Amino acid sequence: MSPRYVVVGPPGAGKTTVSELLAARLGVPFRDVDADIVALAGKPISDIFTDDGEPAFRAVEEEAVAKALVEHEGVLALGGGAILSATTRERLREHTVVFLNVGMAEGVRRTGLSSSRPLLSGINPRATFKALLDARLPLYREVATIEVLTDSLDPQQVTDAVIKGAEA
Repeated sequence: MSPRYVVVGPPGAGKTTVSELLAARLGVPFRDVDADIVALAGKPISDIFTDDGEPAFRAVEEEAVAKALVEHEGVLALGGGAILSATTRERLREHTVVFLNVGMAEGVRRTGLSSSRPLLSGINPRATFKALLDARLPLYREVATIEVLTDSLDPQQVTDAVIKGAEA
């Protein structure tokens, strides 16, 4: 068993929305690893960061991704930082990975620099978002089979672009 598509990208790229649309279009199940992490930990992601720290969260995330990659056969959405794990990046080499790219201005607009996103909270969230994009962009591209820039597209158009990219 293997996912049809694994969707990655930074906060605000539309991973969950597009993954749900893609799964519906293909008639396959949708699964969100962030929901798996919440179920495994028994608490919200923001609480995991606050109570246990980012390293503990990343360990649970790596485990949840590994499990989902072997159990799920539909469309799988990963959290924005899942690609930070070299082990996860290696596991993704065997899959069709869709990178939903979003520019800084659009990502900031979409996330609203939400306090529910633990890595975007702090004194200068815009600078944090830029640093996050700068650090992760090469990792997203390392694992990507298909890349779609989402800035000027609505979710249906992004879904269309993913399908078109897969057919190419």
